[in-house]
Amino acid sequence: MTPALGGKEAVGEHFALESMRYAQQMTWKAVEQIARGICPGMRESEALLMGKQVLAELGMDRIWHPLLIRFGANTLKMFKERSDGDPVLGDDDIFFVDMGVVWQGHEGDAGATFTTGSDPQMAACAAAAKELFDRVERLWRSEGVTGVALYDYAAAQAQAMGWKLNLDIKGHRVSDFPHAIYRGGDLGDFEASANPGLWILEIQLTHPELAYGAFYEDLLI
Repeated sequence: MTPALGGKEAVGEHFALESMRYAQQMTWKAVEQIARGICPGMRESEALLMGKQVLAELGMDRIWHPLLIRFGANTLKMFKERSDGDPVLGDDDIFFVDMGVVWQGHEGDAGATFTTGSDPQMAACAAAAKELFDRVERLWRSEGVTGVALYDYAAAQAQAMGWKLNLDIKGHRVSDFPHAIYRGGDLGDFEASANPGLWILEIQLTHPELAYGAFYEDLLI
């Protein structure tokens, strides 16, 4: 168990690092299962209905933030923004799945980007979001820098890779449900080193010229 440090890293009495790891694993299982069910010709609304059914079948406790599935240009949208219309996924297209789900009383949160067809730029965009996440995660593991420094590094790395990082999305707290009572704020504003099992690292990239982007997030643990 991670110690309850108080302040922005406070946790509830039922918090257990092992349970956070389980929530992480189950959330990724759901992301991957939903992504496999999404295919060209499907509308965003149809994918959402399918995704909610998958979550119910997997035995989630509840959803703690809405399931988001974005197609095409909607991959540029941030969490609180509504999708434009109800687009149909194309044969050469890009989409992401983002979910926040409670399992055994603990909050899972994960998201990833996928492509259909063989568009090389879309594939590169999806891969870049995961690569950038991996680079930032390695910095956290090896040097234990502050949350502020993690996102400074992420922005510089994104630029060096030829992409633009959306710095309006800078990670957030998770915990035993509900984490919101602890008011942890954004990881990118956290002026200390993030302890394991408490923070989600979020990466959202935009293509430098085309109207789409990519998203990847996972628990730092």
